[in-house]
Amino acid sequence: MDWKSVSVSHWLLFCLLVAVESVPIDKIKVNKVEEPVEQATVETPQDTGLYYDRYLREVIDVLETDRHFRDKLQTANIEEIKNGKLSKELNLVSHLVRTKLDELKRQEVSRLRMLIKAKMDAQQGKDAGIDHHALLKQFEHLNHQNPHSFEPEDLELLIKTATSDLENYDRERHEEFKQYEMLKEHERREYLKTLDEEKRKQEEARFDQMKKKHQDHPKVNHPGSKDQLKEVWEETDGLDPEDFDTKTFFKLHDTNGDGFLDEQEMEALFTKELEKIYDPNNEEDDMVEMEEERLRMREHVMNEIDSNKDRLVSMDEFLHASEKKEFVNTDNWETLDEQELYSEDELQQFEKRLSEQENELRIKSDDLLKQHEELQLQHNQLQAQKLEFQQAVQQLEHQKQSQQVNPPAGSHGELQFHQETVQAAPPGKAEDLPPGHDQAQELHQPAAPGHQ
Repeated sequence: MDWKSVSVSHWLLFCLLVAVESVPIDKIKVNKVEEPVEQATVETPQDTGLYYDRYLREVIDVLETDRHFRDKLQTANIEEIKNGKLSKELNLVSHLVRTKLDELKRQEVSRLRMLIKAKMDAQQGKDAGIDHHALLKQFEHLNHQNPHSFEPEDLELLIKTATSDLENYDRERHEEFKQYEMLKEHERREYLKTLDEEKRKQEEARFDQMKKKHQDHPKVNHPGSKDQLKEVWEETDGLDPEDFDTKTFFKLHDTNGDGFLDEQEMEALFTKELEKIYDPNNEEDDMVEMEEERLRMREHVMNEIDSNKDRLVSMDEFLHASEKKEFVNTDNWETLDEQELYSEDELQQFEKRLSEQENELRIKSDDLLKQHEELQLQHNQLQAQKLEFQQAVQQLEHQKQSQQVNPPAGSHGELQFHQETVQAAPPGKAEDLPPGHDQAQELHQPAAPGHQ
């Protein structure tokens, strides 16, 4: 997964995903929908990471073309969207919009069936029977019992599923980062085991030195504080710090001009602070950790400023936060290197799971090796049989050619008939025959009638 924060506010046009910690509304699209297409600014939406990301965006794009639905959206609040009230408005959209939504759902169901088939083919072979209807139950973002038409229930399911999935998205990224850090420490310890005592001490000393070097950085301002924003005002915007004004600052960093600071615009404010801690050219600085630091900064500011929890900071919310005493009087930001990301017990549990996975992979590898050897033996046997067959065919062909070129003696290619030679009886032994009687003729003459 990409460690960079995923901001989808550029295309989530309505409060489709705006429960607590959900994805923000992109109100700029709603406000500017009446503008001609050629004047509208086209932005490439970022992938949410959801497996139904394309379907989600396409549904939103179709719904925003309906004037009635768009009007209802502008007056809807978060609770109305979360409790499914907005989904019922789908019954009042135009027939053309419903037809397009029906087609989108059919395409999504077909795509899911293809994914299921591909997965089952890979696991069980191409001839495996597949109950698509039963397997579609695992997908909760649409009503699988009705694969042909897009109904209010489908919109409600899409809202709830996407909200739930994206609520947990940052939490899952934090957990993945934790796994990453434990794996890094595990590999370091395993490497130390391969060294002798002297080299192990040298490596430990080098590691401690790199750790101290990474921690030796300038003061990090508290994200969202006046000091932090003034530093951006001066070093990024190039303005006089004495002229710092929160309203002007807000407008400068509302880069898309929609009247809100979304997550992406908010994260851009922390670049100067992160540069104090992380340098991609330094061996001791981990860029994966930098993105985790950025994510935590954004979450912290959103929790402090985003009062309605739509993951958008309005001008009013921004100005209200600047009036709090915490805006001026803040402590330094506690960076990742100052926190305990995991305990020793957690690391041991991780290493145990890692060892079990390695054992499972080793067993599978051994099984595959045996299967390979058996297949290789069968292959060799088939090759030997093939060679014997080829040799037998060649011998038969050689014999056939030899007989055609050199036929047997006396043979001219035709059948030869040979008369049996009758040997003459020795003198004095033959029966007396009348004088002049030819014995050969006697043999060939038919017997007289009545002669036995």
